[in-house]
Amino acid sequence: MTRRGATGLVGILPIDKPAGMTSHDVVAAVRTATGEGRVGHAGTLDPMATGLLVVLIGAYTRLAPYLTSATKAYEATITFGSETDTDDAAGAIVRTSPVPPEVREPAYAISVLASCIGASSQLPPAYSALKVGGRTAYRAARAGAPIELEPREIDVYRADLASIDPGTDSWRVVFDVSKGTYVRALARDIGRMSGTAAHLSALRRILSGALTLANAHSLDEVVAAGEADALSALFADALTALDLRVVPSANANIFTGAALDAPVGDTLTEGQAVAVTFEGVLAGVYRFVGGRLVPAVVLPGGVST
Repeated sequence: MTRRGATGLVGILPIDKPAGMTSHDVVAAVRTATGEGRVGHAGTLDPMATGLLVVLIGAYTRLAPYLTSATKAYEATITFGSETDTDDAAGAIVRTSPVPPEVREPAYAISVLASCIGASSQLPPAYSALKVGGRTAYRAARAGAPIELEPREIDVYRADLASIDPGTDSWRVVFDVSKGTYVRALARDIGRMSGTAAHLSALRRILSGALTLANAHSLDEVVAAGEADALSALFADALTALDLRVVPSANANIFTGAALDAPVGDTLTEGQAVAVTFEGVLAGVYRFVGGRLVPAVVLPGGVST
């Protein structure tokens, strides 16, 4: 394997994260396989969860804010009858409750899920990576001194019932949610709304912005490709992944971070982010401010995959 420098490898890599690994574990595996130090991801998955983890490599780690804010979609299994301290199956049971018979009825499940759609305030799980006053919530909870977290505004765009398993008192649900939504907190709250207890027993991310699980590669495939210096063949198209308005530019000054004239007759809105290309290659992300394109992220010299 050829070891690379800090700017030797650049790309957006969709990975199908296996269960039992943290998102950081996956990032570390990619670092080891490629020798590239700058590796990050666009949206954490809990160790129990599987599915689409968007890994960013090299200069593309700077694109994280434009990828983490994307809508996420999940296949979730909600099991009724017990709550856990983590709100998922990885935690210890802290409360049990009889399961009302209507929980096993599709019409009832569909009604409850429909009430979840829209904007609302969600209390994050006590075991989360949120920080308050420099303290991380899950570390404080493990130490027996949980932090009092504030509710956060979230948006649930879709909550479709896929199936009910009466034998385990569980629902399989497809959720489309905004950035910052905890699906395990949705499971907890759905249990309470149903007059019982519930927790998230399985989770698989199937979409992150414009990327889907169909775009993802197994970690074994990624590691093998990295060790063979062939990882770029697995990269997603950066412009597709960003899903921003594309503005071509012939002005080489973009690599100096200079502001650009907006395209004549274009209908950009104030503050809108766009992907600027130079000779067909992503050169950076700019925002439309005061009639001009102002740089937010500049990729010096442009990068290609």
